[in-house]
Amino acid sequence: MRFGPKIYIPIIVLLSVILLVFYNRGIHFKNRNKYQNAFDTEYFNRIPGTQKEKYLDSLVSSLKNQKNDSVVRNLYLRAGEEYYYLNNIAKSYFSSFTALKLSRAENDSSRIAKSLYFIGDCYENSQKDSAYYYYLQAQKIYLKIHDYNKLGQMHFNKAYVLFYDGNYVECEVELSKGLEYLKTSNNIKLLYSCNTLMGNCLEKLFMYDQALKYHQLALRNLRVMKKNNTDSDEVNNFNISSVINICNLYDLKGDYSKSIKELKPLLTKDLRKNWPRFYAIVLSNLAYSKMKNKEYKNVESMFLESLKIVDSLGYYSDAMYKKIHLGEFYLTQKDSVKSLSTLKDAYAASIKLKNTNETLNTLKLLTRIDSKKRLFYANRYIAISDSINSIQSRTKNKYARIEYETVKVEDENKVLTKKNFYILIFSFALFLILSAILVTIYLKYKNKELRFVKQQQSDSDEIYQLLSEQQNKINAAKEEEKNKIARELHDGVMNKVYGVRMNLGFFNSKTDEKTIEKRKQYIFELQNIENEIRSISHDLNQDSFLESNDFNTLLSNLIKSQNEISKTNFYYFVDERFDWEQVENIYKINFYRIIQEALLNIQKYANASKVEVKIELIDKDLLQLSIIDDGVGFDINTAKKGIGLSNIRERTNSLKGQIEIDSKIGSGTEIIVTFNI
Repeated sequence: MRFGPKIYIPIIVLLSVILLVFYNRGIHFKNRNKYQNAFDTEYFNRIPGTQKEKYLDSLVSSLKNQKNDSVVRNLYLRAGEEYYYLNNIAKSYFSSFTALKLSRAENDSSRIAKSLYFIGDCYENSQKDSAYYYYLQAQKIYLKIHDYNKLGQMHFNKAYVLFYDGNYVECEVELSKGLEYLKTSNNIKLLYSCNTLMGNCLEKLFMYDQALKYHQLALRNLRVMKKNNTDSDEVNNFNISSVINICNLYDLKGDYSKSIKELKPLLTKDLRKNWPRFYAIVLSNLAYSKMKNKEYKNVESMFLESLKIVDSLGYYSDAMYKKIHLGEFYLTQKDSVKSLSTLKDAYAASIKLKNTNETLNTLKLLTRIDSKKRLFYANRYIAISDSINSIQSRTKNKYARIEYETVKVEDENKVLTKKNFYILIFSFALFLILSAILVTIYLKYKNKELRFVKQQQSDSDEIYQLLSEQQNKINAAKEEEKNKIARELHDGVMNKVYGVRMNLGFFNSKTDEKTIEKRKQYIFELQNIENEIRSISHDLNQDSFLESNDFNTLLSNLIKSQNEISKTNFYYFVDERFDWEQVENIYKINFYRIIQEALLNIQKYANASKVEVKIELIDKDLLQLSIIDDGVGFDINTAKKGIGLSNIRERTNSLKGQIEIDSKIGSGTEIIVTFNI
């Protein structure tokens, strides 16, 4: 990978992550009391990553019932921080958000700000506008409590978001504010980060001389870090990155000899051994500068060596950059075959990695060498470029709107607070007046009331007992009605709606006459569902479901509708030895609902190729329903108790039937329900 004119962002990402995550987010927990031993730092640093997460889970679990004090809030923040380092963003968010709630409950400004900061970090890679919003909220609090180091950090974080959203002008503004707050700071690593990002931002704005100035300021920061006995490997790596950034500016200004002079001393055996990725970057950048300076000796071997290193390490984005430069080198050597082959590989990699900038760079080079497909590449370039411009146009002022809307909401809250204050005063005054009147009345009639206290107490106890009994009866009736309605809606209406929706979706793309007729049938079925809902809302009359339908026909139609909407083959077998007319409606409706619920579950989860529904008369009074599929099955002992299976059991138990469910993973499922009719 090269820090070339348009190909250096991944290294900035690497450096920024190192700086932001491992150094500038440092949390120091200074409270020492009975909870201090809850986090054993020395032990935590020794254990491997898998055990660290379990340790943090145990810590967070132990904090749930603790009193909300500063140490508990600190421990939640510490857990959120360590989860973040372990790349478990979901748990980091949970711990940070819990710390935010507890801090707000105690009006703990510094920890509110820190929680908002950590939550912003959780959104940084997924929803940049949300990350920006939380950084902005933290910034406002840090400004109020005059924590200028953290205030500078928030401006840097906002600038970081803006930079990777392509908003370089606002990024420069945020960095300028951050550096102003940090001008007397002792946080040299944060200053280094700000100066480096400012240099990269100004480079994007084509202000190369100013960008060079900030990269040189970053080198000064490194010298201070070295004097402060900062880890030498860390300083050395930062120094290499800064030199690469500076050499990139030399290349942009056309001063390739300076770039070569600065890069050559960096290629050491120690760098090759300990930091092979950095070595490959420096080697590739040196080869690129030599190529631009028309010094072609060993350039190809240098590119190939750097490409081999990053391929072996699995850095596919780095390999893509190197292939682009290697293709450009072959182009300078008029080796069209190698250039075309290498650039096509780079183009495919840029598409796979969704790197639009390098897709455009590759397309631009391909139009120069592939005369047969020049028009195709040119059209692709224009289409992608227009798409990028459209996106940038839509998001250009997104972050300014966030700032504006936040200020607007704050102003509105101030007005509401003022109004609420006046309303509170008025209400309090009115309360005092009413209280005085009531107290006067109370004192006036106190003697009279005391004579009836004993009788009233006795009456109240009796009334309370009657009301309690009546309320219990009402609650029981309500619960019974709720369960009844839930079963009817879930087993009847919902399953019908699901079936109609699946069928309409299946026929939605077809316009032949047969399909139109079927669609009309399902629209008519929606009318039936409407009537059934109306029936349920009036009196939950289950018998109305069967008033005008032959029950065997209803079951056959149900199986037929499943075959029409699914690749699964459904088969229906019924014992002809008995007449459905002799079976009570209560059994028929529950048979229908149980089959309907079971088929819905099979459709959703079983992935079966064949399903058999059998109804057999075992004895003259014993009716057995069997539903058998060859699907994926499930573990009965560990499966969650969903509402579907619960409803099947409830309906079976309500009629004093028996149910057996036999299923194993990979061996299908068998449900047998038996009723004594």
